[in-house]
Amino acid sequence: MTNLLILIPAALFLGGLGLIAFVWSLRSGQYEDLDGAAMRILVDEEDGE
Repeated sequence: MTNLLILIPAALFLGGLGLIAFVWSLRSGQYEDLDGAAMRILVDEEDGE
């Protein structure tokens, strides 16, 4: 029973930390261009070498 007094707050803290990291990534624009990286690998660019 005393284990729950430690594990429940720890789980809530880690879940909140993950939520904060997810909201930060949304606000910083990490998910703006989802198709760009997928299409960029298919483009054959000549860089002059």
